[in-house]
Amino acid sequence: MRKAQSAVSSAADDVVVQLRELWRRYEHHCMQTDSCPSAVLKQDILHHIDKKELLRKITLSLPDCGPADVVLPSLQPLLMAIRDERYTHAQEFHIWSQSLKQKDIVELCVFKGLIITSLLCLPVCFSLSMGQEGLKGLLTGGLGASQISSLSLCYCGLGSWSGALLASLLTNSSVREVYINGNELQCGGAFELLKPVAENSQKLAAIQNRTTSITDATELISQRSNTTSSRQKKAKSKGKKTKKKREKTKSGHGAAGGPWLEKLHMFDNSIDNSGQEGPNELTRFMELLCIIVKFSCYLTELDLGENHIGEDGGKVLLEALRERQAAKLSPIKIQVSTRMSSETFSAILKSAKELKSGKKRRKTKGKTK
Repeated sequence: MRKAQSAVSSAADDVVVQLRELWRRYEHHCMQTDSCPSAVLKQDILHHIDKKELLRKITLSLPDCGPADVVLPSLQPLLMAIRDERYTHAQEFHIWSQSLKQKDIVELCVFKGLIITSLLCLPVCFSLSMGQEGLKGLLTGGLGASQISSLSLCYCGLGSWSGALLASLLTNSSVREVYINGNELQCGGAFELLKPVAENSQKLAAIQNRTTSITDATELISQRSNTTSSRQKKAKSKGKKTKKKREKTKSGHGAAGGPWLEKLHMFDNSIDNSGQEGPNELTRFMELLCIIVKFSCYLTELDLGENHIGEDGGKVLLEALRERQAAKLSPIKIQVSTRMSSETFSAILKSAKELKSGKKRRKTKGKTK
């Protein structure tokens, strides 16, 4: 018992030493690069030192306000400190209101790739405040080659132009969770984003249906055969179980090719029929979204809150959810705007599970479209 307690105490002391060295090295690089140490990061590190726990979520942000001549925090010293101390325990990077250069994004993606290589498929979430150049930087910076599975780009000023870029990112990466709340994708951008996902969902569903048909036909022939010996029947039965197990393994998440999503959060993205795009674009988007709802066996969460799809859009979504039920796919957690009839809204929630989202801030005025 004493040995176990001693080991726990020693591990806790090691954690404290690691965090203190990480902060010391970070301050050193800040001085070398004329950057201001992040107050948020300092608070987080001190808090984890007191608790003797590893820091797994690293947050770097600019102050809400300050004089124009104040030296602001930079990403570069943080990456240098983490690399120097070989700190491989970080699982999430949240970077807010930073003006990231392409070099910073490249180094960040490479750094996370090194950690992921050593720790296998580690889920990582980025929260970057960026515009068009920042998003392009992610694509050219090596994110597609990494094993990042979750990407958060909430309230980043992304407009309809970002749809095609995000679609390329999904197609060329392992991202399976997308959080883009509080942007301005509108119907056109959302359509471009989901187009490759919808196409792949249809393709995977067709393959699965063909596999099921072949299996059913084989079982029917087996049932009609009365000449097989009991030993052969046992062997055949065992073979079927092995085959089914193999097919189940092939249909797992790791085996699916092409872009697919588990979680899609698009809260407050001006997806409605009141903008310049008009009602036809909303109809076009809803038809594409419903393909994913009907056919994707991977989708678990869909957040369309504060996107006013209306009564017609609600009915289309409801029909897709019912087809999903008929296909015996797992129900998804969903959130939609209440701007539709109470009957349609209630029916949608009965055909799915209600997505209980956390606190969400509304977009500020003057957001770039």
